[in-house]
Amino acid sequence: MKTKAVRIYGKKDLRLEEFELPEMKDDEILAHVISDSICMSSHKAALQGADHKRVPKDIDVNPTIIGHEFAGTIMQVGRKWQKKFRPGQKFSIQPAMAQTGSLDAPGYSFRYIGGDATHVIIPNIVMEADCLLQYDGEAFFPASLSEPMSCIVGAFHASYHIPPGTYNHEMGIRKGGKMALLAGVGPMGLGAIDYALHSDRRPGLLVVTDIDDNRLSRAACIFTPEHAAKQGIKLLYVNTGKMNDPVKHLKELSEGTGFDDVFVFAPVKPVVEQADAILGFDGCLNFFAGPTNPQFRAEFNFYNVHYAFTHIVGTSGGNTDDMRESLKLMGEGKINPAVIITHVGGLDAVVDTTLNLPQIPGGKKLIYTNVSMPLISLYKLEEAGKNDPFYAELHKIVAKNDYIWSLEAEKYLLANAREI
Repeated sequence: MKTKAVRIYGKKDLRLEEFELPEMKDDEILAHVISDSICMSSHKAALQGADHKRVPKDIDVNPTIIGHEFAGTIMQVGRKWQKKFRPGQKFSIQPAMAQTGSLDAPGYSFRYIGGDATHVIIPNIVMEADCLLQYDGEAFFPASLSEPMSCIVGAFHASYHIPPGTYNHEMGIRKGGKMALLAGVGPMGLGAIDYALHSDRRPGLLVVTDIDDNRLSRAACIFTPEHAAKQGIKLLYVNTGKMNDPVKHLKELSEGTGFDDVFVFAPVKPVVEQADAILGFDGCLNFFAGPTNPQFRAEFNFYNVHYAFTHIVGTSGGNTDDMRESLKLMGEGKINPAVIITHVGGLDAVVDTTLNLPQIPGGKKLIYTNVSMPLISLYKLEEAGKNDPFYAELHKIVAKNDYIWSLEAEKYLLANAREI
């Protein structure tokens, strides 16, 4: 059957094309993709092309489909997998198949599977790695966002602490400890706030920083200090861009002891060094933000490594268990990934959005892959609605929900948007 998909041919060379999928094999699955959220990692892959570690060297002749935060419906199941999967099931995919011993991943490495497509063939390796996950929710967008949320879950689990006098690495953030999220009100930062407030292992103090008052204000409206207090957490938002000595101020907020866990959500040298400077005894710096520059460096205080036992950890994606935890928390209503969505669009918006992602303000950009629709901010639907009743009605739906995307909004868009 035919599919429409965005494929990568080289550096900054993304193309929306229609082509024929090969005949499905007995160990493969044919699927209909409904939604994909665009990740900064896809932007990096688009810039680096075949130089990217997950992208094959021959994409100029064998292009691969981009997009790895996707959800959809199974259409046809090969004989090998018919006891585990069936047509009609909703699914999400964990692209980081680390257990295979390879960096290959859907959305980077494969010709016939990726999130920015209408239809895909899921190869045997995905099922063998147990990375095709059944999803039972009604809306598709939470399943797309379970992948970025799994990255946050994985990072929280990867942080560690070592009790004095032992060599035991206690995995996870310090329960009841002091946590700082630096540059923490972007889309992934918002997800981290949500998880920090509502997971089973929570800090006692959570300080969130940024240099943009508008983004800080939006975060504070979504996750209020009053709500955090009900979870037993003191939540503070800080604009470090307005301070002569942000390190001094942040240390004062920690009552002078420094922070147990500091997450860095922007690959910026001064932010990394600020994180290092506010670590407390046995403090863990979690470098969450992946840089595009392979030579990215920042200074680290090795005196404190020796005498204060500070340390650093970094993760790139979550694993399948992290994704299952994300899906479980969403199903239980404990976390709401919709808060990180600020834009929606169709498959024909993917190329420009992916290439220009850092220049587009706001949070997550959600794509509905069977739809033709320019990328639009949820806050600009009202203006667009003056000339188009489709946008006018979509604005009514999101406005009554505090401009947070929802099942109702998704249903309306899928039923009324123009097909690609």
